[in-house]
Amino acid sequence: MPDMPVPSSFYERPNVEKSVIPVGPGVPLGLEGVFNPRLGIGGVYGSWGQSYGNEALPSFIAERNGRHLEADDVLNLAELGFNYRQHVPKLNQADDMRLELEVGARLLKKTIETCGWDAAEIAGVLIGMTGPISLDYIRQISRMAGIPESALKVSVHKACDGSMGALHLALNPVLSQPGGLNIAEHLRGKKVLVGGIEGLSRITCRTTDKNALQLFGNGMGAIGVIPGETMRFLVGKSYETYDAEGLLAVKMEYPHSGLKAEASLLDVTRELENEVRIAGLMNEPRNGESVEMAGLMGMVKLFVRNGVQVVEDVYREYQSLMERMGETGKSITMGIVHHANYKINALKAKHLSKLGVEFPMPWLLSDFGNVSAASNIIAFLRKLPEINLGDHILFDGFGAGTYYDVMAVAMGE
Repeated sequence: MPDMPVPSSFYERPNVEKSVIPVGPGVPLGLEGVFNPRLGIGGVYGSWGQSYGNEALPSFIAERNGRHLEADDVLNLAELGFNYRQHVPKLNQADDMRLELEVGARLLKKTIETCGWDAAEIAGVLIGMTGPISLDYIRQISRMAGIPESALKVSVHKACDGSMGALHLALNPVLSQPGGLNIAEHLRGKKVLVGGIEGLSRITCRTTDKNALQLFGNGMGAIGVIPGETMRFLVGKSYETYDAEGLLAVKMEYPHSGLKAEASLLDVTRELENEVRIAGLMNEPRNGESVEMAGLMGMVKLFVRNGVQVVEDVYREYQSLMERMGETGKSITMGIVHHANYKINALKAKHLSKLGVEFPMPWLLSDFGNVSAASNIIAFLRKLPEINLGDHILFDGFGAGTYYDVMAVAMGE
């Protein structure tokens, strides 16, 4: 994992298109489109709200949430890989809804435009979200973006793993639910949008957790792919294990019925013919707030041990596949890893290296903060111009619950 450059604010990047959404005092929005003509893959990522550097963040938290951080509570955020993040002021519920609908619709519209597609061609929209502002959010933003009502809409609520859970569903036919829709087979060869939209600033308005207040911010990203063509599944693993210690608790803002007889953490519902909700069971904060974290070492304990094992399992399966295909010299070009914080990712890389599992795992989101399910998509888009036809990319998603979606994919035919 390379050294991290100290970035400017996201909005200061030369290719970011800036605008202001007329909600509340006016909310800044930035979107950056990326397209790789060699692969035929494009997408858009961005953020909304004012950008706050590490030094300005404590004052903002005190002003918005009425909570002053003690000197000992202020994190060394640069050491954790974050220099900026975007936040909105505290808004009423109606303005929160208007804002996030507009944000999501603009993301989808711009992604379609960047890919050179027509909205009428879109067959599926799969979005990961930790705390959806409404249960029909994907339906609403798809309609606003001109996407057909008949397109499949899939919402994945597996905390920070949401977008990778969505991508995995779009690519891997083995993930089909018994008796349910096989999403990968349904979408194969069709134009599909996959992403993560995380209005975490809204969520941190409802917590006093000192770590969550400093780490999280707003972020979103979406990519346009044609499963089986522009992105092809090789191997992967979807793994869930209950966080019995409650090291990271998140309020579930969606229906969930609790642990099943088969000990699954997931509820899969299909309330409409073309709408599927994947709802992950979470520990919820005991104090009724939106987020409660056990601390930074708790996060390391939560994600590193199981995370290393899942990545190793997929990597070994990948090596076996390459041997069977007579391509033993082929290797993973890079890993696109969820950006929980730099120390977690660096420790995972260290443990994997000891197991003989090595590939680049770049740190790419210093100007966003932890943006949960959006982070893998943003990281992928930032590396997209460097990826070549035939490259093999490993996606590593993990989130509270806990959930892991790790997959190796081939770029193009």
